Amino acid sequence: MNDPDDTERDDAALAAEFALHLLDAAERAAFERRLTVEPELQALVREWDEGFVGLADSVAPVKPPRRLKSAINNRLHGAETSRTEAPLWLRWRLGIGGFALVALVGLAVLMGNFWTPEQPGPTYRAEVAAEDGSLRVLASLDASQETLQVKHVAGRAPDGRVLELWLIAKDATAPVSLGVIAEDGTTALTVPETLRDKFAEAVLAISDEPPGGSPTGAPTGTVLAVGPVTLL
Repeated sequence: MNDPDDTERDDAALAAEFALHLLDAAERAAFERRLTVEPELQALVREWDEGFVGLADSVAPVKPPRRLKSAINNRLHGAETSRTEAPLWLRWRLGIGGFALVALVGLAVLMGNFWTPEQPGPTYRAEVAAEDGSLRVLASLDASQETLQVKHVAGRAPDGRVLELWLIAKDATAPVSLGVIAEDGTTALTVPETLRDKFAEAVLAISDEPPGGSPTGAPTGTVLAVGPVTLL
């Protein structure tokens, strides 16, 4: 017969591994199913998140290595592309490395008080932030729903510009606009069903655009913030 204390310790260990993204795919899927119906397990995950988040405070921003641009260009085009020839959205991806480490360690606790998983199905989250923290939004999508919730936390667009959110899917050849986001409160963006499964291992980015959003359907302004999408 299992000792209840052993079960509690096992759950605590699983919650820690979940918070650190150490579970394999099968273990993570099983744990996520339990999360949807076990509030006690959700509480354990939040406790571990709160314990781990302090680690991110001492992590300095990391500039991506120069070779990252060549690797991305080779993957998409099969050959090196010069900076002047590379599309603007592709150059955005060069800055992602500086954000990823902190995001993966501290994301869950930064957003834990805003969204709590209540429905089954994969839930995607992202902290989209400037490297210096001057702009930051939190995004959450339940893949079974059509609405992406985007909470503005800090920062504004330059005068006469607006903030537009973009999805850069894993293996994508171009970013897709998710819409213009407000500079206060929470913006609800409708995500077409065809895009919902593209959030896995994707990146979200924010650019400044003319009022009403990009007139071309592609980013035209400066990238202000990026963040990797994490599966809860």
